[in-house]
Amino acid sequence: MATETGSAAATRPTDVGLKREVGFIGAAWASESSIIGSGWLFGSLYAAQAAGPAAIIAWVIAGIAVIILALVHAELGGMYPVSGGTARFPHYAFGSVAGISFGFFSWLQAVCVAPIECYAVMQYASYADPGLLYNPSTKIVTGLGLVLCIVMMAIFTAVNFVGIKWLAHTNSTIMWWKIAVPVFAILVLLTQWHSSNFGSAAGGFAPAGAKGVLEAIVGAGVMFSYLGFEQADQLAGEIKNPQRNLPRAIILAIAIGTAVYIMLQITFIAAMDPAALTHGWLNTTCPSTGTCPTDIAQINSGPFAAVAGLAGLGWLAVILRVDAVVSPFGTGLIYQTSTSRVGYGLARNRYYPQIFQRTDSRGVPWFSLLFGFVAGLVFLLPFPSWQSLVGLVTGASVLMYAGAPLSLGAFRGQVPEANRPYKMGGAAILAPLAFCVANFIIYISGFETIWKLGICIVLGYVLIGICMAFDSQRPKLIWKSATWLPVYLIGMGIISWQGQYSGGAVLAPLNTGHIKLWWDILVIVVFSLAIYFWAMFTKLPREEMLAIVGEQATPEAS
Repeated sequence: MATETGSAAATRPTDVGLKREVGFIGAAWASESSIIGSGWLFGSLYAAQAAGPAAIIAWVIAGIAVIILALVHAELGGMYPVSGGTARFPHYAFGSVAGISFGFFSWLQAVCVAPIECYAVMQYASYADPGLLYNPSTKIVTGLGLVLCIVMMAIFTAVNFVGIKWLAHTNSTIMWWKIAVPVFAILVLLTQWHSSNFGSAAGGFAPAGAKGVLEAIVGAGVMFSYLGFEQADQLAGEIKNPQRNLPRAIILAIAIGTAVYIMLQITFIAAMDPAALTHGWLNTTCPSTGTCPTDIAQINSGPFAAVAGLAGLGWLAVILRVDAVVSPFGTGLIYQTSTSRVGYGLARNRYYPQIFQRTDSRGVPWFSLLFGFVAGLVFLLPFPSWQSLVGLVTGASVLMYAGAPLSLGAFRGQVPEANRPYKMGGAAILAPLAFCVANFIIYISGFETIWKLGICIVLGYVLIGICMAFDSQRPKLIWKSATWLPVYLIGMGIISWQGQYSGGAVLAPLNTGHIKLWWDILVIVVFSLAIYFWAMFTKLPREEMLAIVGEQATPEAS
C-alpha cells in the first residue's frame, strides 16, 4: 500500500494485468480522438437547424460547462488513476449502491458511441450513391449500411486486440489527421464569408429564441460533440506517470476541442451558400414527404463537404469526405477501447463477473472487449440513425458525469490530505456548480430520452444484481450513503416530465410543459443543490471509504 502525505495513511487502488504503455501525447490524443469525431461532421448543421446563427452561443455555453466537468475529472484521475475511472470514483466515495448506478451509466454511454460513429460514416458515404447506405429523407441507414456498420465495429474490436501501446500509436497517427483537416477546412472556408447568413436574410440571428439555443446543446449534438474528454480517465491504468500526465492530457484535449468546435460553427454559418438559405436556417432539412431539393439533400448527407462543393471548392469536398471515414473511425476505435476498460473497472468493483477483468498477454481485457462488441450491435438495431442515438448517449453520459462532482466533493471531505497532482481551485463552488450543469443538460435532453434512460437503468440494476448474486465476494450493499439516489433519479424524471423539453418525440410529446422556460432553470438549480449537499452529508465515513479503496489496492484472485 502506498502512503499518502498527510496525517493519516491512505491507500491507492491498483489495476491488475494492464500495462502502463501510454505516454502524455497518447493520453491527450485518446481524449481528443473522442472529442473530434462525428460531432464535427454534423454538429454544426444540426445546431444551426435548431437555433440558427445563435448556435454559436450554444457551443460557447456547452464548452464552458464541459470545461468545468473536465477540471473535475482531471483532479479525480490524477488522484486515483485507475482504468474505467468514471465507473469507480462513486464506488469509492459512496459505496456500492450509488456506485452501481453511475458505473452502469459509464458503461452504457461508452458502448453506444461506436455505433454512432458507424452511422456517421454511412451518412457521409451516401453522397457517392444516395439511398445505397443511408436514406436522407428518413435519416435511417439501409440494410447494406447496417451490415457495413457491423463490419466496422468488428474492425474496431480486432484492432483493440493488438495491445494498448500499438493502439495508442495508431490512434495518435489518426489524430494528427483528424485535427489537421478541420483546422484546414476552417482556414479555407473562412475565405467564403457571407455576413448576411448571420442576420435577417437567413431568418434572423436567433430564429428559435433561447429555447432553440438550449435545445441545440443536447438534441442537435452540441454537447455530444464535446463528450469524450474523460477517455484519459478510462485508460488511466495504462498511462505512464498518470499523476502528472493524466490531468494535463484532459485539460489540453478539452481546450483544443472547444476552440475547434466554436470556430467550425462560425465558419459553417459564414460559408453556407446564401441560395440554400432562402427559407432560413430552420428549414434546411429534407421534407418528410416528397422530393428533397438536391442542394439541401447534399447538405444533410455531408454538411461541410456540401458547403465546400457549393462554394466551388470541389477538391476540399473530396478531402472532407475522406475525413468523414477517418474521423469517426478513430473515435469509434478509442470508444471500443474505453468500453472494455469500463467493463474491466466494473469487474474490479465486483459488479460484473470477474472474467471481465481477465487480460491476455498484451494486457487487453479480452472478454470485456468482446462483450462490448456484442452489446454495441444491440444498439445498432433500435436506433437506426446518428441523431436518434445522440440524445440517449448524451443523457447517459451526463448522468455518468454527474457522479464526478459528487465524488470530488466527497473526497475533499473524506481524504483532504490525499495527494492531488492537480487540485481544482474553488472546488467548494465549482463542484456543486458542475453537478447543476450536468443535471441541466440531462433536463434539456428531454423527457423521451429520460424515460428511455430510466428503462436502461432498471435493466442495468437487474443485470448487475444477477451478476453480483453469483459472486461470493460481492461488495456489501451500502444503502445509508445512497439515500439521496432514488430521490435524485425520480426527481429528475418528474422535473423533465413537467418541463419544456420533449426530447424530439415523434408522436405527441409526453412532457406537460407546466414548468415554464427560465423557471425550469431555477427548479433544476435548487433541486441539484439540495441533492448535492444531501449526498455530502451521507457520504461514506473516512474509514469505510479507505477500506473500499484498500480492497482494490492489491491484486484480487479471480
